[in-house]
Amino acid sequence: MAPRRMESKPVILCLKTVLLLYSFVFWVTGVVLLSVGLWWKFMLGPYMLLISNSPSNGPYVLIGTGVAIVLFGLFGCFATCKGRPWMLKLYAVFLALVFMMELIAGISGFIFRHEIKGTFLMTYNEAVMSYDGLDDRSLAVDGIQRRLRCCGVQNYTSWFNSVHFPASGIPASCCISLSDCSFADLKNSTLAARKVHKQGCYELVTSFIERNMGIVAGITFGIAFSQLIGLSLACCLSRLIHANQYEMV
Repeated sequence: MAPRRMESKPVILCLKTVLLLYSFVFWVTGVVLLSVGLWWKFMLGPYMLLISNSPSNGPYVLIGTGVAIVLFGLFGCFATCKGRPWMLKLYAVFLALVFMMELIAGISGFIFRHEIKGTFLMTYNEAVMSYDGLDDRSLAVDGIQRRLRCCGVQNYTSWFNSVHFPASGIPASCCISLSDCSFADLKNSTLAARKVHKQGCYELVTSFIERNMGIVAGITFGIAFSQLIGLSLACCLSRLIHANQYEMV
């Protein structure tokens, strides 16, 4: 049995090295997801009010998944270094759970992208109609119009039916140039047409979703299926170590 044990040692060492490297990469993906979740929560929070009528759980899901992956990644490194079969099996279970979570998230995001577009149309239109320039949704509208250089829902004429237009005209966030965009111009529908952006924000946002949803789903699926590599490595290493320990007895 001694020669077989000697032969298996290099294989075990090789598998440990690969699994340790994989666990580190796995840990890094957790840090990335955690960072994206925090960025979403604190930087994109106001804009999410225009996509959903209720607060989004998306950032909390990303933060929770990121924290879980960070902890599992550390456990994977510890289990690999220790070389305990039961630890490696437990790590494989963790990877299987993460795989299922990411797979479901990727499929859900891809399937419901059209629903997101419909919800955005409704909530953004409501935000424009009830715009007052002060509440969170109004500030989010201003932010989108400035960043994307767009105006209104379908186009700048969307503002003509809003409660804001009779008293204050089109918001200044629609202006092509603030220095050439007076309060009087924004209250005059004829003059405003030459001073504000013509394209509506809905088309820009939804085209962005269409262009990037496939990329996001592909990345999500890629990360998800990479868990199968780690799962296979952990199971193989566990069986090999177990068999080697059995031969020693």
